Amino acid sequence: MYPDDCQYTKEHEWVRLEDGIAVVGITDYAQDHLGDVVFVELPDVGTEVAQFEPFGVIDSVKASSELYAPLSGEVEAINDALTEQPELVNQAPYGEGWMIKVRPADLAELEQLLDANGYEQFLGTLDE
Repeated sequence: MYPDDCQYTKEHEWVRLEDGIAVVGITDYAQDHLGDVVFVELPDVGTEVAQFEPFGVIDSVKASSELYAPLSGEVEAINDALTEQPELVNQAPYGEGWMIKVRPADLAELEQLLDANGYEQFLGTLDE
């Protein structure tokens, strides 16, 4: 259900390394619980983000939630398409709905994240 090539946070973000760059988004679980996404606030390119610290905000018809960085590093790119089409987060959370790309400061931080199986087990502990 959750892509094996990603790692996950308990705040429901995912990260996938592509040629040494960390692509970050929110999980299918998160977008499903948020409902229809209407706005995504992302940091500027060049911003330093810190692991497990907020980097942006996502607004949906149900709630406004902070976005947390799965890794520390410098923002290399943001998904400008989300400005005009925030619904991409709902439609393709692991594809066109990605949020930021980060040049990781320390790949050892990946060890603090969950794999797909661990994330699914974590979800099983949540009260629905």
